[in-house]
Amino acid sequence: MGRLNGKVAMVTGAAGGIGGATARALAREGASVVVVDIDGARAEQVAQAISASEGPAFSVSADLSDEREVVVAIEAAMSRYGRLDVLHNNAALTESDFLSRDTQVTDLSLEVWERTMAVNLRSQMLTCKHVIPEMVRHGGGSIINMSSGASVKGDRTRTAYGVSKAGVNTLTMYVATSHGKQGVRVNTIVPGLIITDAVRAHLTDRMLAGLGRATLTPYVGEPKDVANLVVFLASDESRYITGQMIAIDGGMSAHVGSAGQDDR
Repeated sequence: MGRLNGKVAMVTGAAGGIGGATARALAREGASVVVVDIDGARAEQVAQAISASEGPAFSVSADLSDEREVVVAIEAAMSRYGRLDVLHNNAALTESDFLSRDTQVTDLSLEVWERTMAVNLRSQMLTCKHVIPEMVRHGGGSIINMSSGASVKGDRTRTAYGVSKAGVNTLTMYVATSHGKQGVRVNTIVPGLIITDAVRAHLTDRMLAGLGRATLTPYVGEPKDVANLVVFLASDESRYITGQMIAIDGGMSAHVGSAGQDDR
């Protein structure tokens, strides 16, 4: 018996490395999965792969920064499955060429700032806004928002990205506070280094090696590690956990910057 038998899960940004791994993990545990991504072709590939081996799934192409498209995506899920029990808010701007334009604040264009906020933060607000009423009608649910280690510590670049993810942290606490008594739990995952194609595209081998040395585990994170945490937070095993920021970073945030730089 899967931990999520009978549940319906929506995963946004599900055509990417973490989103795809999470959608498959949820399906393996018994959930019917709604695969949502702005890249409709890749979302359909993920949904077909899940349907062929893990369980029921279908895809929806949507730009979740647009409220009308959020509503259409949720209506499609409700039409197909009749309920929504789990929402994994994973969609974010991670393209290397875009992130290279997300600089320190004195050089940051308003275009990059506003698009980052729209995709990384507004989309999570909008999906929460329209999913929660459906969850409440069916007795509750679990929302798992995706943040970043960049939301809790400053850096010299990716200013808009870090601020948008800090907004996700606060959004989680407010939504959890407002809707906990209605049976809706909301938590944030705060990942550190998770090796995906998008990460490899904008980090050099030297940067990856340095981040690896700063990780306390003998290995760095993979999409499956995040997927396993999402499954736990989606399941009834985490019934008493809400309003939390949960780091999954191999211990990177547990020490000062100079720690772990040698090979001990």
